[in-house]
Amino acid sequence: MDNKSPGLKAESDLLQEMTFLNEITQSISEIKPLDVLLAEIMESSKILVNAEASSLLIYDKTEDVLYFEVATGEKGSEVKKIICKMGEGIAGWVAQNREPLLIEDCYKDPRFNREYDKKTKFKTKTMICVPMIHKEKLIGVIQVINKKNNKVFNERDLILFRILSSQCAIAIENASLLKLQIEQEVLNRELKTARDIQQNLLPEKLPQFNDLDVSAVLIPAKQIGGDYYNVFKISETKTLFLIADVSGKSISAALIVSTIFSAILTYFDQNGSSFDLKDFVNCLNRILIESTTSEKFATAWFGLYDHSAKSLESINAGHNITFVFDKNGNIKELKEGGIFLGCADLEFNSETVTLENQDTVFYFTDGINEAMNREMNQYSDERLVKVLKDNLEKSAGEIVRILLEDIKLFVDGAEQSDDITCGLIKVL
Repeated sequence: MDNKSPGLKAESDLLQEMTFLNEITQSISEIKPLDVLLAEIMESSKILVNAEASSLLIYDKTEDVLYFEVATGEKGSEVKKIICKMGEGIAGWVAQNREPLLIEDCYKDPRFNREYDKKTKFKTKTMICVPMIHKEKLIGVIQVINKKNNKVFNERDLILFRILSSQCAIAIENASLLKLQIEQEVLNRELKTARDIQQNLLPEKLPQFNDLDVSAVLIPAKQIGGDYYNVFKISETKTLFLIADVSGKSISAALIVSTIFSAILTYFDQNGSSFDLKDFVNCLNRILIESTTSEKFATAWFGLYDHSAKSLESINAGHNITFVFDKNGNIKELKEGGIFLGCADLEFNSETVTLENQDTVFYFTDGINEAMNREMNQYSDERLVKVLKDNLEKSAGEIVRILLEDIKLFVDGAEQSDDITCGLIKVL
């Protein structure tokens, strides 16, 4: 038998409640996965006010709705699937008005939506519903349903639950930020892995030639770019030069670059001794049509150099014009070919030029001529051609270095908006 006076018993009960509330607060403040935290909040909420069930609704700012992230009680699994619009039902009203509610008989409250009970087969009698707000930002709503032993929630329950809700808002916000940080770190690791793989698709060093001086560079704008280049010695007399620019950036573009690289190696393996440039490009185009979506495509330029004949067979697949300079600075533009790779199964045409000693071939992606400065002006083909003309007597590597320095001077610290890729062939 309890001999304590009613006053002393009430004081003892309050002390126990505040002690338990403090324990809950400390526990939910610990670093833990968001789903674990939410489940812990729900269970603690029930114990704190001796409730039969509890629910936690998270606010989705993008959709402007509440959704049941966690629900506990006999019908918790059904409640978890329910979406609640702002202003709809008790929870929607509390979220919209940012005010708590203590309802002694839910079926007498016009704001109560009886559809929830119909769906869950759960009889809602009495309820406390409180908004979770942190720094004026709505995090969600928590509610406890049906005080045990057929009792009704009282004002003290409401006070305790409001204290808990404020701590829950902070804990959920911190856990959500931590979750985003972890997800970003995972994504960054995946992007780094993808970039490492993409870098491995580029030549570690360019082939050496007695009759050619070659140079190429790729500077990605993002962690993973959509540009690609390579130089392949097909035989003693034939060398393939190529450059490609895949639509879009990031992982999707990197996957297409990998597809291009794999297709090239497969073609070499099957047709190396009888390499035909037009057949090669047509095959690559069909592979990309079959393996990519309609909005994904690649522009590309291919140049097959015949060392014995000093001739260059060229196919331009919707790409930037490739420039051929003679030693006097006269220009020929290589633009014969066809449309983008991966768009339509159409035959590609080629053109062939004979090169002389000191002729220079320059191929590039639009990250060069469309590089922008702070005033949003583009570098332009005209400036590109002038820099090349002014330095034709220099080595391939020196010309590329001077060009990149001039682009850097032009953009004047503006953020790089696209991959910068180019290659240069100089006939010795």
